[in-house]
Amino acid sequence: MRKFYPFQVNDIETFRLQLLALSDEVKHFCYLDSNHYSNYPYSTFGSFFAIDAIDVLSAKEHCLEQMHNFQKTHQDWMFGFLNYDLKNEIEPLAERQKQDFLQYPLLHFFIPKFLIKIENNKVEIGVQEQHQINEFDQLLSAVSLDNTLKTTAAIFLKNRTSKIEYLNIIEKIKNHIQQGDIYEMNYCMEFYAENTIIHPTQVFSKLNQLSKAPFTSFFKNDNNFLLCASPERFLKRQQNNLISQPIKGTRRRTNIEDIDQALKLELFNNEKERSENVMIVDLVRNDFSKIAIQQSVNVEELFGIYSFEQVHQMISTISCAIPSACTFADIINATFPMGSMTGAPKIAAMKLIEQYEPMKRSLYSGAVGYISPKGNFDFNVVIRSILYNRSHQYVSVQAGSAITIESDAENEYEECLLKANAMLLALEAR
Repeated sequence: MRKFYPFQVNDIETFRLQLLALSDEVKHFCYLDSNHYSNYPYSTFGSFFAIDAIDVLSAKEHCLEQMHNFQKTHQDWMFGFLNYDLKNEIEPLAERQKQDFLQYPLLHFFIPKFLIKIENNKVEIGVQEQHQINEFDQLLSAVSLDNTLKTTAAIFLKNRTSKIEYLNIIEKIKNHIQQGDIYEMNYCMEFYAENTIIHPTQVFSKLNQLSKAPFTSFFKNDNNFLLCASPERFLKRQQNNLISQPIKGTRRRTNIEDIDQALKLELFNNEKERSENVMIVDLVRNDFSKIAIQQSVNVEELFGIYSFEQVHQMISTISCAIPSACTFADIINATFPMGSMTGAPKIAAMKLIEQYEPMKRSLYSGAVGYISPKGNFDFNVVIRSILYNRSHQYVSVQAGSAITIESDAENEYEECLLKANAMLLALEAR
């Protein structure tokens, strides 16, 4: 059984940098940070650092079955991710052949050797054996902050889809909507760089400074890295309650207070954004109804406006009660992938995503998070992120927007650029 012990720290911010630098010493590492967004509904933790692995599950087939068995074997904290293409196990679709430069597994979880929890300036270390605290002390004392201070040379990111191609595809998607194939679809494009070396901890630190977000994460699986500044929660379980908080609706921030407030108000009143948001709320309600206790699905907040470093967002909160016997695999089967990153109806939208997007999304629009020993969990939506395969020296930044019949292709293109801005700045590519 893992136990938590108080851990004395003189300077918590320096300690965070030391912990982040430890990612260079281990194959498996996860850092989750809520960035002090205490006003975000259902925010319940400060920071987690999961360092090194006691056991690992990295699956490319029969993923949820393997995950179910992994959980039965380990009644412990686990940290990991769900790749967007896990969707093909849940809803088998005809896949278009696309090259996968990132090569992340479909599902990856690990049991950390050291688990550091930071909350309200209080630090605790969770270990299975008390003597491991001394081992952690030795590991920490040997760490160097050099890599966190290194700078990544400015890199050039190419857009896999030209602006002309993008505008043409949006019109094709709108034709599908006009014909009644779908109501809404999330279409994404990729900025990428090949033969490129970055220093992940340094780029992540810069991204987190630029875009402090309530679901920030740094994840390392050997040579695969995720640097994530996500504002969106996919799914949280608290005992027998599920919560989802889809985002649909974005406006830029500005330093001019009056204009910034006007942008917030315009977002709240915009009929197109409300239409997009409510479609996804209905989709989440439908997904929840597959596993929820009857009549327990509830929209707790509709069209909430929340402000972050770079953007204002429209966020709704949906909850439901589930039977205690409902497993993680049951819940993911019912809800994944998240509707905010697919569209409505979900399966029809996913088919068109497969048809029109030239790249594999990989971990982008998947989910990263943790599961507690009691089966509670919290997962983000992997957006506003940089994906990096160090073996292939491949960097990927993806961004998307919801396409409806009212969409203006030029505006949607500009929204994608706005969403990608912080990642491009972190990479010094803009």
